[in-house]
Amino acid sequence: QALSEIAGVGGGGGSLREVRARPLAERRVDMHAFCNPSDFQRSPYLSARGNIANIFRGSTEEGYKAYHADKYDEDKNPNGIINFGTSENKLCFDLMSKRLTQTDMNLMEPPLLQYPDWKGHMFLREEVARFLTYYCKAPAPLKAENVIVLNGCGSLFSALATVLCDPGEAVLIATPFYGGITQSVFLYGNVKLVYAYLDSKITGTSTRPFQLTVEKLEKALQDARAEGVTVRALILLNPQNPLGDIYSLSELRDYLEFAKRHELHVIVDEIYMLSVFDESATFHSVLGMDRLPDPQRTHVMWGISKDFAVSGIRFGTLYTENQDVANAVASLCYFHGVCGPVQHKVAQLLRDRGESVVPHWINQVYLRANHARLKAAHTYVTDELKTLGVPFLNRNAGFFVWIDFRKYLKTGTFEEEMLLWRRFLDNKVLLSCGKAFECSEPGWFRIIFADKTHRLQLGMQRIRKVLEEREQEILAEEKEQPCQSDQDGKADSTDEVIFVSRHQEPTCAGSSNLGDLIGLLQQQMRSSDWLQKNTAEQFA
Repeated sequence: QALSEIAGVGGGGGSLREVRARPLAERRVDMHAFCNPSDFQRSPYLSARGNIANIFRGSTEEGYKAYHADKYDEDKNPNGIINFGTSENKLCFDLMSKRLTQTDMNLMEPPLLQYPDWKGHMFLREEVARFLTYYCKAPAPLKAENVIVLNGCGSLFSALATVLCDPGEAVLIATPFYGGITQSVFLYGNVKLVYAYLDSKITGTSTRPFQLTVEKLEKALQDARAEGVTVRALILLNPQNPLGDIYSLSELRDYLEFAKRHELHVIVDEIYMLSVFDESATFHSVLGMDRLPDPQRTHVMWGISKDFAVSGIRFGTLYTENQDVANAVASLCYFHGVCGPVQHKVAQLLRDRGESVVPHWINQVYLRANHARLKAAHTYVTDELKTLGVPFLNRNAGFFVWIDFRKYLKTGTFEEEMLLWRRFLDNKVLLSCGKAFECSEPGWFRIIFADKTHRLQLGMQRIRKVLEEREQEILAEEKEQPCQSDQDGKADSTDEVIFVSRHQEPTCAGSSNLGDLIGLLQQQMRSSDWLQKNTAEQFA
């Protein structure tokens, strides 16, 4: 049934209005499939489930494959693809390689080469509990018995979806969101996602673009229930990927209270909690709250791949007070375990907090350098975007910037967004398009900035080339058809200058430098159709 639905739905194109007009059940199949059914060939060697896994890929997987086949290398392959699509921190290899090769890391004892407790070795779980107590600012010490260790947060999403939901049931999540979650919850557990659509317009109670509100969660939940869909859980990403938003304590409390009212589990992914790189921004962990509204249904995950720049070391951890959930997830840890020697290395790494006589390596060396490097890289990329007159969300967490390329789409469809994405790839720079994050508005892209300066410079040059070419093409098309305007309704969020202010207040001369104002002027000239609507003839 799922196969025939995917094959019959179509490629997931269309505008925002068309996407939202389709029935929820159809949208969910369409969105999580994110593949090209016209190319689909059913394999006689695979089950229906195997065939779905075989075709379950979109631009993310295609771009990732292309990158690995043609990686940029300064010496060996200078014309290769620069990867601004995969969320990895490539700024701290020197620090991490030095730390991971120190003598305390190289212990080899019999227990490390034998089967462990499937929840993880107790020495590691104790260290994780102490680490999270310290960095999440927990009001009371967290307990090792509530910690489970798996080989990455993708495995955690998969395991939690499987034990919290039955096949065909759903989890609520706000869009845009990290698209890998779709694959994690669907491929094993056949659990679908229900979307609370966020957009760039500031309306109602919103104070910033793409703001998550309880009203939007309520609407998505009621729409799903009206169609007979059972929703079991809510996923929160904090800091949010791809937006970079950090939720305030009051927002977190509101979301958790909403979930409690509807008896929903809450899965909180805090994978970027130590990658907040500006002092003006403050991260609040759910584990740091004085009181959880529903502790038995609140489950928090974190891992080292992002915050410690080691995505190649597969390690994720779950903290839950619910022992039924912990034991059910532990039964799946047999498939998702972390090998003994790696558990030892991670325990040693997390021990360097500086609470006692232990060297203050994490705080005094690693985090200080990492935050400075992230901030410098972010500043470089956003300055380039300002020069180009491209709007973006200016946030201070994670490795990414959420960019508004809508003015480079003539018709404002997802098909056109995909064409622009392929054009970047043809020019040897890999980005992530909004469709990969289930964004409801075509034209938004995510760029990863946590990379070395020479790659950032070359990558931004390639992006600039594509955008300038596209701009010339649109101008030429408009000259040929001067009376037609496709701009209506496309530049809603550009009325508010996203890139000038960190908090997105409207700009004023007193708070902006000259570069900001020039960028604003360029952007408004390019995105506005005022001149087309207000001709001299109309005034006469």
